[in-house]
Amino acid sequence: MGLQDIKDRIAAAEREAGRVPGSVKLIAVSKVQPDARVDAVLKDGHRLFGENRVQEAAGKWPGFRDTYDGIDLHLIGPLQTNKARQAMELFDAIHTVDRPKLAKTLARLAQEIGQCPRLFVQVNTGEEEQKAGVAPQDTDALVAQCRALDLPVQGLMCIPPEDEEPALHFALLAKIAARNGLEGLSMGMSGDFERAIALGATHIRVGSAIFGERVTE
Repeated sequence: MGLQDIKDRIAAAEREAGRVPGSVKLIAVSKVQPDARVDAVLKDGHRLFGENRVQEAAGKWPGFRDTYDGIDLHLIGPLQTNKARQAMELFDAIHTVDRPKLAKTLARLAQEIGQCPRLFVQVNTGEEEQKAGVAPQDTDALVAQCRALDLPVQGLMCIPPEDEEPALHFALLAKIAARNGLEGLSMGMSGDFERAIALGATHIRVGSAIFGERVTE
């Protein structure tokens, strides 16, 4: 498996679902990957990447941006409010807005900095206690609050429970997004992204299938 294999599978899933070719964006999840592997994917022409931790990304991506143009970097891991400024200066999109306090912090910083990354609200579709994300029944209110704060919310994100059928969660996320007038759906990973594409995913997140198994920290 590799980058081209994943792109071919995405294209096939788009055709199968009657989607416009190229309508699904592939986020190459580069967390805990050696720089050499990331560099190889950059040399292949890919420019959209996802990181879980602000600190790790801060040590990795400024150097790559000095070398490669057009990098689009997305934060797909939980964001602490004390890392919000650094995240806003480093990332082009944040997929993990999940609570009012964070929304207020991002809005304040956006005023100070004069810009804001594209934002996705993370929904805990499985209502798992150990997982970040706003509860499905509270999502409408958080989206409304973000909009009232003039935050550029583009969509929703979810990570389904490992032991449940992911399509049920993808369908729920799509339903919540539709009623809120949001087009972005960040959902689907290595094992289930074809199902996510069939249900409207606009961004899928794939790591080890592109880079190889992660190097342990």
